[in-house]
Amino acid sequence: MPVATPEQYAEMLDKAKSNAFAYPAINVSSSSTINAVLQGLSEAGSDGIIQVTTGGADFFAGQSVKNRAGGAIAFSRFVTEVAKAYPVTVALHTDHCPKNALDDFLLPLVAASEEEVAAGRPALFQSHMWDGSAVPLAENLEIAKELLPRLKALDIILEVEIGVVGGEEDGVSHEGSNEALYTTLGDVEQAVDALGLGEQGRYIAALTFGNVHGVYKPGNVKLRPELLGEIQAGIQARHGTGEKPLDLVFHGGSGSTDAEISEAVRNGVIKMNIDTDTQYAYSRSVAGSVLSSYDGFLKIDGEVGNKKVYDPRAWGKAAEKAMAARVVEATQQLGSAGWSGR
Repeated sequence: MPVATPEQYAEMLDKAKSNAFAYPAINVSSSSTINAVLQGLSEAGSDGIIQVTTGGADFFAGQSVKNRAGGAIAFSRFVTEVAKAYPVTVALHTDHCPKNALDDFLLPLVAASEEEVAAGRPALFQSHMWDGSAVPLAENLEIAKELLPRLKALDIILEVEIGVVGGEEDGVSHEGSNEALYTTLGDVEQAVDALGLGEQGRYIAALTFGNVHGVYKPGNVKLRPELLGEIQAGIQARHGTGEKPLDLVFHGGSGSTDAEISEAVRNGVIKMNIDTDTQYAYSRSVAGSVLSSYDGFLKIDGEVGNKKVYDPRAWGKAAEKAMAARVVEATQQLGSAGWSGR
């Protein structure tokens, strides 16, 4: 199916929230990983979100050049074309954009979408993330407040991070006290005062409740998904809204238990970013292909190897299948499996 229109994306998010499930938002860095996500979502009968980081966009553009905005545009155009052949709906998103990447990543993409919309064509993306977690909250919100009306005019949703996700992802790194990993109600009240509750433009909030990017074993990170419910209740009481007034996203979820994920979703998470686990599934398959057919990959002792083994299409198909299986698992954990078309 075609990539989601703004109206379809809004309906996707509303459906997730009203039915207490979340969409997997999978980071990709190549046409092969895009195909794996589309395959996995189709097998699961789940709509979803495909997203690219600054590093992923750099890789799309080519490692020998500096053209991350161009790489992100190429990502958008590729998915827009190939997604037409799949029976699910996907939205396109750009992940973490810190302040030092605004000028060569996010802002050029917004300008490119403005050109598309002015010409009567859809915007290139359905949502963009501004990651102001490394700057003071006041500056974070000021930049978000500048971006929100510009994106609203394009029917693009803004994602903001209120709090600090620990660990490191694509050069965005946070170290420090454990207290910084937990967003407070006061932080969120400031965000709502600055950005409203949808009337200024729709946004998704990445609140932190102990989240850490990267690889960790279950039990090594103290997640407090109940904090999300407490913050939702606090905003509801202050503003007289219905329950769960905030749309939330879960970052840094590798190693989370099913119970922790379920509680986060019950408390308003409608999007969960997945990168580390799908990267591993893809690369683990490649390693298995090499190790199980070592003499086919290499020209050993004057032999010629086996083209059927080292052909990238051979091990690439296996890697896509393995990553697709991890995408299916994510949809089952988040409850989005089987919801496409309903």
